Amino acid sequence: EAQRIEERTNFDIEMMKEEYDRRRKYLVKALNEIGLPCPKPEGAFYVFMQVGHYGLSSEEFCERLLEEQQVAIVPGNAFGQCGEGYARLSYAYSLEHLKEAVKRMDKFVQSLKK
Repeated sequence: EAQRIEERTNFDIEMMKEEYDRRRKYLVKALNEIGLPCPKPEGAFYVFMQVGHYGLSSEEFCERLLEEQQVAIVPGNAFGQCGEGYARLSYAYSLEHLKEAVKRMDKFVQSLKK
């Protein structure tokens, strides 16, 4: 019985690792495509994207994104002054939710380019 539980646990862990990897890959590719440069994260469940090139502080970017598109991300300066110009987004949400967030973020970014 203990071996069956261990096998099931290992299976579940592998499935979640694959799912998080899939979300991470999707998000990095999508954010880079819409103009929010983002390196591939090597740990945790977050991406750290560049937002400062739109002429807004990281706080302004995040506040406007929330107000205008109802997407909540964390301004990079919450992690210290060196985080200014960046924002953090968790990919611990479903792929469906992430796709909707990217769609809204793209709309917001396009409005900043006008």
